Amino acid sequence: MYDIKYHDKELSSYHFLVTGGAGFIGSNIVEYLLKYGARKVRVFDNLATGRSSNLTEFESNPAFEFMEGDIRDLEQCRKACEGIDYVSHQAALGSVPRSIKEPENTNAVNVSGFVNMLIAAKDAGVKQFVYASSSSVYGDEKSLPKVEEKIGSPLSPYAVSKYANELYANVFHSVYGMKVLGLRYFNIFGPKQDPNGMYAAVIPLFVSKILKREEVFIDGDGEQTRDFTFVENAVQANVLAMLTDNAEAAAKVYNIAVGQKFSVNQLYQNIQHLLNSDHAPTYRESRMGDVRNSLADITRAKSLLCYHPEFDFEKGLALTVSYFTKIYS
Repeated sequence: MYDIKYHDKELSSYHFLVTGGAGFIGSNIVEYLLKYGARKVRVFDNLATGRSSNLTEFESNPAFEFMEGDIRDLEQCRKACEGIDYVSHQAALGSVPRSIKEPENTNAVNVSGFVNMLIAAKDAGVKQFVYASSSSVYGDEKSLPKVEEKIGSPLSPYAVSKYANELYANVFHSVYGMKVLGLRYFNIFGPKQDPNGMYAAVIPLFVSKILKREEVFIDGDGEQTRDFTFVENAVQANVLAMLTDNAEAAAKVYNIAVGQKFSVNQLYQNIQHLLNSDHAPTYRESRMGDVRNSLADITRAKSLLCYHPEFDFEKGLALTVSYFTKIYS
């Protein structure tokens, strides 16, 4: 955990729910809230993609509570929201390739599960509901940098599911008066990200493969660009969004990124340098549904949420490589 405080409110009076809290981003949010004295931090997770090992360090904290359950079950969502002040909704099935292979599963979790959580939070009188959206919503919109108002056609079932979340959030705000804020994540990376499995994230996968001297694949020519964003910046955004008193901030979506773009080739070369390795990658076909270039305009988040990313790409990558080097060495 990094000694940077993003909030002014005293957290000891508030109860937080982090759905998907055993996952990569969720567990980092849980860590922050517990560190700064939240009265209750409840994790709601079915452990389908999250890992119980991400929560082990919190088990002795009396403010921590784990509730195993599935967002596809409305009654379980209602129980999870009982007594909760703020929700950080991170539970989802990620991965564009997985959504292309399993569109029905992606829809059931990311859309139906999302609506269940909105209903449960509304009925429980939650003060603020913050949810994870995605830069995939921009689809085939080619202009850079990406601004929130200008999106294209989605390129994958995953992108459709995240856009559906944004539409539902707006309706729940306008119809029921809920305070709902969406965060469009741009390629979040960092400690606790899963390097294993069919849909492993690219940065821990690169580090793992290089350290093991195994074949490393880069999809396409490697010149596709991304606004790689260290996870602590996403933690900051979630905390600010949950606790903001700015009336203008509600019912909006925000780009959560750094505002820098790097190619996958540049990413790989940086990792090689940090590992002092000459291990060369193997190039293969591009992935269906991938966006070619991505770069965020973070003006709205800066203006309305006072979001200012503390970790740029190089700083975050060095911390991440160091974390995974300890695991795999």
